[in-house]
Amino acid sequence: MTQNNADDLRARLKQARKTLPVADRQRASLLIRARLFTWLATTHTACLTAGLHSPNIVAGFWPLADEPDLTPLFRQWHEQGVVVALPVMRQPEQILEFHRWQPHSEMNQAGFGVMEPTATTPLVPDVVLVPTLGFTPQADRLGYGKGFYDRTLAGLAASHHHPTTIGVAWDNANLHDLDPDYQAAAHDHPLDAIITPTQWYPDAPSWRGTSLA
Repeated sequence: MTQNNADDLRARLKQARKTLPVADRQRASLLIRARLFTWLATTHTACLTAGLHSPNIVAGFWPLADEPDLTPLFRQWHEQGVVVALPVMRQPEQILEFHRWQPHSEMNQAGFGVMEPTATTPLVPDVVLVPTLGFTPQADRLGYGKGFYDRTLAGLAASHHHPTTIGVAWDNANLHDLDPDYQAAAHDHPLDAIITPTQWYPDAPSWRGTSLA
């Protein structure tokens, strides 16, 4: 896929987002939050039964305009003892760090209008929720073109850490609906799954937990 094709797809996807009525966007965000809440709760139960470490540090993202809003879920998870982290951009062209977020955390506006928590000690997440502009049913992701998440996930893998990665997207972001021949670029880091308001692609991910023994 050429850069011009990617830029064209990004423009079309951003325009499609803008056409979503506010009420529909709010309802769709609620459905995504419910699906994620159920997935993590079910995963915790399965880990308890199987004697595995369960995911406890979840890296989310603060929504930009027109993105799914997961912030009420972050508060719910925090109340249940799940550690929620948000990305912090240290420098352009570098990897992201994930720093703890709590409901009382002070938020600062960084580059590209992204809201970040005040930096503390970087955390290594068990689960990474990835903002996703476009996706394929095979869980390939098209982002905003800056490469932050591709570099970050590649860096985590290089350090032998493999969090469960879940792209968060609207239903109208399926790239194969816009371009049936779309192919991910070589540098695009594949995700474990994509979640939309109506379904998982290709399926809900399995947690790669280690034994408590």
